[in-house]
Amino acid sequence: MSKKIAILATHGFEESELKSPKEYLEQQGWTAHIISPESGSIKAWAEKDWGQEYPVDKTLDEANASDYDALVLPGGVINPDQLRTNETALSFVKDFFQQHKPVAAICHGPQILINAEVVDGRNMTSVDSISKDLKNAGAQWEDSEVVVDNGLVTSRTPKDLPAFNAKMVEEIKEGKHEEQTL
Repeated sequence: MSKKIAILATHGFEESELKSPKEYLEQQGWTAHIISPESGSIKAWAEKDWGQEYPVDKTLDEANASDYDALVLPGGVINPDQLRTNETALSFVKDFFQQHKPVAAICHGPQILINAEVVDGRNMTSVDSISKDLKNAGAQWEDSEVVVDNGLVTSRTPKDLPAFNAKMVEEIKEGKHEEQTL
């Protein structure tokens, strides 16, 4: 069962929140592409300072949601703040929901989902600092290590990565979720 997953990120993503899911997906024998507004490489934020650079597989202009089975949105403070104001990124995210495909977001990653207008009525979690933003956008927020809502997987922080990775893979294996809509 070969799968192809898009990981949408730009400079300033939290390193563990991209690296750990990517490695876990690849351990399943699947392909995980880093998709970004820019080509070349993007630089991680590693807790308190800049981290490693990661090669971009495709730019947003080259990528199409129909080519992927699922989407992963790592957090960090800088990364989602940049992506949530990028109309091409928001359209890319919305396409996964319109196609009923699994989406996984951790930490500050759900900020992108707020601007993509796909959180209203959804059960979700995130880093505590954006809980009010999610509630104001209509999400039913809870403080849990991982929350799943019809193909949408959310988690709080890097300490939740084991649970996040396991649920993400479970939802991807289940495939399309007809309830996964805008």
